[in-house]
Amino acid sequence: MEIISSFYNQADEDSRLQRSRHGQLEYAVTMHYIHRFIRPGDKVLEVGAGTGRYSIALAKEGMDVTAVELVESNLDILRKNSKAAGRIRSYQGDAADLSRFDDQAFDITLVLGPLYHLYEAEDVHRAIDEAIRVTRKNGIVMFAFLSVFGIMYANYFQGNWAAGQEENFTEDYRVRHFKEQLFTGYDIREFEQLFEGKPVQWITTAGTDGIVESIEDRSDFMIPDEDFPAFVKWYLAFSEKRELLGNTNHLLYICRKL
Repeated sequence: MEIISSFYNQADEDSRLQRSRHGQLEYAVTMHYIHRFIRPGDKVLEVGAGTGRYSIALAKEGMDVTAVELVESNLDILRKNSKAAGRIRSYQGDAADLSRFDDQAFDITLVLGPLYHLYEAEDVHRAIDEAIRVTRKNGIVMFAFLSVFGIMYANYFQGNWAAGQEENFTEDYRVRHFKEQLFTGYDIREFEQLFEGKPVQWITTAGTDGIVESIEDRSDFMIPDEDFPAFVKWYLAFSEKRELLGNTNHLLYICRKL
């Protein structure tokens, strides 16, 4: 909790999905998938809501939104920004404990950040199980996660590859998960295996920002405003291609509760 809060107290999380092309792409693609499954008036729970970019947008569309956020500074911004957003309730809380909510209370549950910061298998499974529990039968649950390869490509080509490799992999190249990482990444199949035996039906796994974060710092990188809508449409045509998923940084695992 302290490590996570310290990071987000210093980071400008509120503008993260707006200030860069990879953030804009992540937001556009994630909203595309939400809109694929959501219905007017649905009861939506967002766990790990950050400063409320998705929750506020969905509330403005007429959804009945409940937002849960762990970090107090993020929650303060969410509450300030959501005053005119319509039906939205917000709570400080932990993804691994949603006991304030009844079973099958929501039509769609979004877990769009907590699994970046959970490391112990017990905590990861508790967060997944809680999200499934509070979702109604035949409802949709979406989990965001990070590709360990995307983390490497985006952060460790500045003369620091060995340090990144030591942090994210064992000596025999197994993926590592420990809290001092701050952000933990997965092999795609490794993440999907977390859901084996759970009462859900897998729908798809999709990338949400491709390789953009890995290359956006290049001096010659450019996607002009007039090109960006076409780029998003092109990316969506390939966002679920298995051979591309490891390259993306952020991903969505989408399932239906049985």
